[in-house]
Amino acid sequence: MKSPFYFIVESLINKRYNNTKTISGLEVITSTSEEDHISSNRFAKVIEVPLGYKGPISSGDILLVHHNVFKFYYDMRGNQKSGKSFFKDDKFFIEPDQFYMYKKDGIWHSYDKYCFVKPIDAIDSYIKKPFSDEPLMGEMLYPNDYLISKGINKGDIVCFSPDCEYEFTVDDVKMYRIIDNQITMKLN
Repeated sequence: MKSPFYFIVESLINKRYNNTKTISGLEVITSTSEEDHISSNRFAKVIEVPLGYKGPISSGDILLVHHNVFKFYYDMRGNQKSGKSFFKDDKFFIEPDQFYMYKKDGIWHSYDKYCFVKPIDAIDSYIKKPFSDEPLMGEMLYPNDYLISKGINKGDIVCFSPDCEYEFTVDDVKMYRIIDNQITMKLN
């Protein structure tokens, strides 16, 4: 079974929401809201790639997906519905603009126009800063091909435009998904 346009995926954790934690052997629910984008599952396993697809992603790879892919919604009458990505059973269609990174052979790679920046600790200065992360700055973790061609590599300290960061936690590391044209400068 292949789609002419979409990747066919399933949830990596076999559920739509990642809203539980195990504490001292007990499973604790951390969010009961189905509207909460923070608790929606963000990881999908590729079942099939689109017909004629010639890119780097193959069956079995892991995708970092948009928070709406697996979410439930409620219609005007209050009935629970699956979103537009739902296909059947635990299978979902993913458009190429609905995922941002893929994991192949245990290594994460940015996809298309997206890159991932890890926030850095606030820099000491004479002025007290009311935050723990330095605003609009971070360490490039996963540059895309375009940024690499411009000389921005993994480990570089970069600045980015305000309000362009979209937070993810991948392998227990907080990072921001940023579109490559929002990276404004390289500092080192």
